[in-house]
Amino acid sequence: MGKYLLLKHYRGAPAAVNDVPMDRWKPEEVSAHVQYMRDFAARLEETGEYVDGQALSPEGMFVRYDGEGRPPVTDGPFPETKDLIAGWMVIDVESHERAVKLAGELSAAPGAGGRPIHEWLELRPFLDESAAATD
Repeated sequence: MGKYLLLKHYRGAPAAVNDVPMDRWKPEEVSAHVQYMRDFAARLEETGEYVDGQALSPEGMFVRYDGEGRPPVTDGPFPETKDLIAGWMVIDVESHERAVKLAGELSAAPGAGGRPIHEWLELRPFLDESAAATD
């Protein structure tokens, strides 16, 4: 089995087919979207493929160490031009093909007007120990 990270982007990814920002959706459209995500996760829990997932706030910043005795350096909050992650899900599946199939299903969550978003999701495999040792 292999673990994969599915990343949903607020911006920075190619435009979705139903590209209406969530802050312009009706409350019932937001509820339907959230319910789709919950139902998707519940289905994967039943098959043992769901590991974890969370929605993320659009607020955030980069932070890095700047040397002994100095405060961390920050860059943020993010300006409109930076990529923002809307949420993530970790899955543990038998194959890359299964991960791609599930990412495709997740991209069809409903959005404005109840129509599927068909958003682009970033699919990233976890680095396993054997690959990390050879890099």
